[in-house]
Amino acid sequence: MDDPLCRHFFLEPDLTFHRRYEALRAVFVEGRPLPEIAERFGYKLASLKVMVSTFRARCRHGEMPPFSFPTAAADPLANAAATIITDRTNPRSLTSAS
Repeated sequence: MDDPLCRHFFLEPDLTFHRRYEALRAVFVEGRPLPEIAERFGYKLASLKVMVSTFRARCRHGEMPPFSFPTAAADPLANAAATIITDRTNPRSLTSAS
């Protein structure tokens, strides 16, 4: 059966939840390299690493991870991961008032 529209849905996901699912599947099932997955699905490498970390944390806590993760502001696990990355890559200035 030749159905290019349905084939496109699986090979080039456009919906956010679907891209997340396919990216995580490529990490955990296919064992693909993270830089390759990030490029293929349009993620920054750091964003993909946070997504993978959040997925692992949810699995460790016995939670079935949803593929439409809440925003970092509403999700303590994602927010903590984002804060760690931000602090590591953009340290505060010692002369800054903040």
